[in-house]
Amino acid sequence: MEVFAEYLARIDNPQQKARFEEVFGWIIGKFPGLVPKIAWNQPMFTDHGTFIIGFSAARHHMAVAPERAGIDHFSAEIVQAGYEHTKELVRIPWDSPVDFSLLEKMIAFNISDKAECSTFWRK
Repeated sequence: MEVFAEYLARIDNPQQKARFEEVFGWIIGKFPGLVPKIAWNQPMFTDHGTFIIGFSAARHHMAVAPERAGIDHFSAEIVQAGYEHTKELVRIPWDSPVDFSLLEKMIAFNISDKAECSTFWRK
């Protein structure tokens, strides 16, 4: 979690900061092989040098970015969970619970789908 310390220190809203800490701590515990890092001023997790999932804070939601393939694969489940999404990110409202089951599926999908990927982003 140290790698995210500076990012978290810049978050003024205690609820938002706690949400990030909860999600990051859960990912680190559930997927200990992922590498936490800051790139493009945003926290993310990588596996063998390839992007798996990223996060950012917006006024009304936490943005979760599993790349377009992850959004496409889980679009129906994202909507079923009560979240909105674009082609590139999922919006988890600050006042809604995190669907950790869905988050786990998205991360596991990217780890598996990108197992042979040698680039940071999908081509």
